Amino acid sequence: MRPTAPASRNRTGETARLVAAAAVVLVIAVGSIFVGVSDVSLPALLANDAGAWEIFWVSRVPRTLAVVLAGMAVAVAGLIMQLMARNRFVEPSTVGTVESATLGILVVTVLAPDSPILTKMLVASVFAILGTALFLAILRRLPARNTLLIPLVGIMLGGVIAAVTTFFAYRFDLLQTLSNWMIGDFSGVLRGRYELLWIVAVLVLAGLFAADRFTVAGMGQDFTTNLGLNYARTMRLGLMIVSLISAVVVTTVGAVPFLGLVVPNIVSLLFGDNLRRAVPWTALFGAAFVLLCDIIGRTIRFPYEVPVGMVMSVLGAILFLFLLLRKHNA
Repeated sequence: MRPTAPASRNRTGETARLVAAAAVVLVIAVGSIFVGVSDVSLPALLANDAGAWEIFWVSRVPRTLAVVLAGMAVAVAGLIMQLMARNRFVEPSTVGTVESATLGILVVTVLAPDSPILTKMLVASVFAILGTALFLAILRRLPARNTLLIPLVGIMLGGVIAAVTTFFAYRFDLLQTLSNWMIGDFSGVLRGRYELLWIVAVLVLAGLFAADRFTVAGMGQDFTTNLGLNYARTMRLGLMIVSLISAVVVTTVGAVPFLGLVVPNIVSLLFGDNLRRAVPWTALFGAAFVLLCDIIGRTIRFPYEVPVGMVMSVLGAILFLFLLLRKHNA
């Protein structure tokens, strides 16, 4: 059956809006490349300044790509996490996933300090999967699906895991190293030190291709089973995507708080709950949000730099309170 004219026009309009949004993100990304202490300006590049071109390729472009990839992936991971938990106020950093990944990195650092970053990422992924699975297991045993009870339990679980991690980091004199994983910071991103983030781009595409399954699974186990979809397999897929994204991002640039919480909620308010439609918008909004926070962090105390994790903690907390108050008033 051929699509009707209104439906075709709607899809065309949606595509045009996505292209326009992607163009806006591209403009912000290009602007981000030219923000910093070193003189990497358009006139310097046009004058073929060797130093400017070296910084451009070694630092600015990798940093911008890392910001975009991390922003897209963490936002999409938050969206999938919210469907899995059937709650709008959860994300990887509020259910123990990020804390579990950090614990995994600490274990590798203590037991095998010379391990390559890929090994740290794999171990962090295993710990992130176990931590997220533990949260989902606790969630199934809660007596009621209270909107605020679920994120509260997740925050408590993450706090316990973070306390254990901090204790062992203190015992092994790794507190300073631990802070690098807990606060997202792109200042150390250079060519050759961010390429693992391309893995999360593949995971975002996997989330897009499985979007319909996650949308159905978000309706509950009985509804999903009645439609002939394997609920457990879909949940395992979502668990793998969320955990791998969290582990890769934490290993590479550190934790990016509140992003997976506020961006999916904003997209839901604007575009509805259909995941296939929401994933591209969530990825674009996430990339734009982190880019803007990164620019603020580099300019608010110029020539010094505030880690993007701190900027996002402030802005994300404000937006989170707004969402809570809006939900309460509704």
